[in-house]
Formats: sequence, C-alpha cells, structure tokens
Amino acid sequence: MGRRPTHHDNPAAKPVGRYALPSFGHSAAEAPASAAESADRANWQKGQLGPVPPVQGDGIIQLESIIGAAAVAEIEQIQELRFHSVGDSGVGHAEDAEEVANEMATDFKVGSDALNPAFLFHLGDVIYGPNKTEHYGERFYRPYKNYPGKILAIPGNHDGEAKSAADEPSLKAFQENFCALEPTVPEQAKGSGIFRETMTLPGVYWMLDAPYARIVALYSNRLENQGYLEGKSATGAADTAQRTWLEATLKKIVAMAEKKALIIAAHHPPYSLASHPSSPAMTQEIDEACQAAGLWPDAFLSGHAHNYQFHLRRTGNKQIPYFVAGTGGIQTQRVPPATGQPTDGATQVTYEKAVASLGYLFVTVTPKELKVEFWQLGDEHVKPFNAVTVDLGDHTVASV
Repeated sequence: MGRRPTHHDNPAAKPVGRYALPSFGHSAAEAPASAAESADRANWQKGQLGPVPPVQGDGIIQLESIIGAAAVAEIEQIQELRFHSVGDSGVGHAEDAEEVANEMATDFKVGSDALNPAFLFHLGDVIYGPNKTEHYGERFYRPYKNYPGKILAIPGNHDGEAKSAADEPSLKAFQENFCALEPTVPEQAKGSGIFRETMTLPGVYWMLDAPYARIVALYSNRLENQGYLEGKSATGAADTAQRTWLEATLKKIVAMAEKKALIIAAHHPPYSLASHPSSPAMTQEIDEACQAAGLWPDAFLSGHAHNYQFHLRRTGNKQIPYFVAGTGGIQTQRVPPATGQPTDGATQVTYEKAVASLGYLFVTVTPKELKVEFWQLGDEHVKPFNAVTVDLGDHTVASV
C-alpha cells in the first residue's frame, strides 16, 4: 500500500510560511505570506469572532452624565480637559496594576477640581482569565481603590473571551460592571469594603461628548493577535452593526456645530511592532468609515501590546499620532527601538518612540491643541518619557 501524497510532495500546492505568527518580522503593511494564505488566515479569524452586544440608543453619552454638570462647567471655565488612559491591567493579584493606579492617583490634588483628571479611560483587558465576575474584586476594584476618578472602559480580547461556562455569554462580566442600567456598588467591590459604583455606558462601544474632545470607543473583539470591528451572530452570520454605527456616528460629528478634537480608541492597535502585531483589517474598517464621513481622528489610543509605542501616520494634509499603552499592570513585552523611519511600503507611517515599561497616558485637550504624555511607573513625575502635541489648527504633530 503506497504512502498517501501530501502537500510536502508538491511544495507549490499550498504556500507554507516560516512562522506560526505570520506577522513576526514584518511591518504593518507588508504581506507576510501569499494572498491565498492571508485569506485562509482571515477566514479562520473571522470564524472565531464573538458576538458584539447591540448598543443602547445612539450610543452617545455626555460627560456631565459621568461627572456632573458642575464639574463640566469648571472644565469649560479653564478651557482644558484632562484625563488618564491605559490598558491591560487585570492579571493575577494585580499588584503592579495597583502601583500604576496609585501613581495616577498622585495627579489628583484636593481642591484643584477642574485641573484634576476628569476620568480614567481604560483601554481594555480589565480582567484576564476565566471566571471574570469572581475576579473583578481582586483585579479591578481593589487595585483601583485609591484612584479617586470615575473609570470608563472598552473591553479587550480577554474581557470578551469565554473560557468557562461562567463567562458565557461573552462580555457578561464587563457589561455587569460597565454597562449597568443604574449605578450600584457591586458585590465584588462591596465585599472588599470599596465604594465604586458600576458605570452605565450604553454598550461595549460608545461615543463620549466632552468639552473640547469627543472620544469614539470601539470594541475590537476577542481574538488574541488581531482586532476586528465585526462580530458574529448566534447563527454564525457576520454582524456589521458596529461598523454601521461608527460611520453613522462620525457623520453625526461632522454635522455638529461645535468642532472638537476627535479621539478614536480600540483595544487592538492599528500599528504595533511588538509581540502583539498590527491589525490591518480593523484599520481598514475604521479607515473606510472615516473616508465615508470625511472625518479623520486627531489621535488614536490602544492597548493590547504590553509596552508604549508612538507611531505617526500621514494622510492627506493631516498628521495623526497612534499610541499603544497596554502598560497598566501586566508584564511588559519587549519592543524594538524606535527609528523614526517608515514602517510600511507607502511610507505613510513612521515608528517614532517606544519603551517596554509600565505607566500611563495623561491626555490634555484645549480648543487649540491635544497633548498626550506617557509617564513611566516610578519616574516621580519629573518628566514624561514622551510628550506628543497635536496642533488642532494645522494638524501638525510635535514630539519631545
């Protein structure tokens, strides 16, 4: 009986890549494999997508519903909005996450009111591992017990994964803690003697309208290595509701009388040169919505890769900084030194700054500029590792 032929007998029958992670060693836009292999991988990935719960109403919230009308009036009086942002915190006993949270807390000064950060925007992976509901006390409420501000969030891939029956349906624990109908102190906080109420976000994706800035926050699904805005329905059909919402929301922003800085955020980074790679399919989905609306972001925030990265993209006459800050408490990942050189064939994206360090983003927005600083853990607030300023008038970017 002869041996059954395999593709090894005819190497041309099916393309074979060198790496199990095809993105390894390649830039964001290079094709790491043949078109056929890339299509096979994309089809497999889309088959693993989880459901994306529908957003409530139009998905738009006002900052005053989070911090109150008086606090918003104070921000408008000084003409400056400040907030923190970071992702990837809820792992293990979250000791490092607590250190990062405590360092962020030092940015608050009693009596400073509007000069204090208005909120923390968590970029996802609030809770890693199975049995997420049971771990919210140890991995979220306890490490942030000394953080005085409200916390908004989008889910990351680990928030969406369902590795045990207790985590079904996908995103159940996240919605219980961030998308509650009414703010209440949950059992996981109450049991530890911590007063922090659940948030009442309209869904796992949303838009925040605040003084001087609008934040469009997206859920990039539960895959480990690339993000997608699409979901998968219970019948296995593609769910494009979030993409439709994004385009409609961007068009609403264009029609709004008051122009503000636009920040788009997702857990998975559009551009990354670390162990967690770029998400070209997700980036294309977002680009298509921006093109349809005729509106591009002034900055993009993401987590997922466990380091800090700053990439600068040029599109038309606009420069857009893309930040990675999955630095909220999980062990850091190595990242190649930034070169300031292009990272794709079209030379529209350059790799400007990077460091493998825990830390957080401090974002400041005024009517004229948007500034994003990365503060490393333990730097004693002497100087940020990187400070990037966007001129909202001429759309140029400066970095120090």
